[in-house]
Amino acid sequence: MYKHFFKRCLDLILSIIGLILLSPLFIIICIWIKCDSKGPVFFKQKRVGRNKKLFGIYKFRTMYTDTPSEMPTHLLNDPDRFITKAGHFLRKTSLDELPQIINIIKGEMSIIGPRPALWNQEDLIKERDQYGANDLRPGLTGWAQVNGRDELEIDVKAKLDGEYVEKMSFLFDVKCFFKTITSVLKHDGVVEGGTGALKNKGDT
Repeated sequence: MYKHFFKRCLDLILSIIGLILLSPLFIIICIWIKCDSKGPVFFKQKRVGRNKKLFGIYKFRTMYTDTPSEMPTHLLNDPDRFITKAGHFLRKTSLDELPQIINIIKGEMSIIGPRPALWNQEDLIKERDQYGANDLRPGLTGWAQVNGRDELEIDVKAKLDGEYVEKMSFLFDVKCFFKTITSVLKHDGVVEGGTGALKNKGDT
């Protein structure tokens, strides 16, 4: 019942409340982005949604407008040079993700779920198929996000998404939510220009 009805109801109610409460912060961030660099405030990117249906994810723009838009950050050569001054802070604090509240209201995303893959991240999409993780609405945050984020290898990330599929419940979502707050405050797992850094750290 939770998976098929109450989860979506909670997503809708909480995201509308969140959008209203966070509107002053949205305005401040929009002004900062416009003053910091040329270009639009928001950034839209093609991502993989529920049942592998593609949708446009919203973010605050954190990179210069000449950055390749369909390429994962870890594949960019020297990604730091593409990130704006405001962008460094927004990405470090995960504030760039806040516009995805709009995606949640539209029904394209959930508050908790596997993070949506880029349309061309075929390795991650294929791994998630093994666990049924592509059958869910992607999340603003998720179990893999609070257990390593950018530091995780693709297969480990997909396995954690599979664990979420198995354990999904109201209490497990609450656990993910509060672990996300802790992770954001501690900046856990944020590695610009790299994925699988957790494994790499162990190799050095």
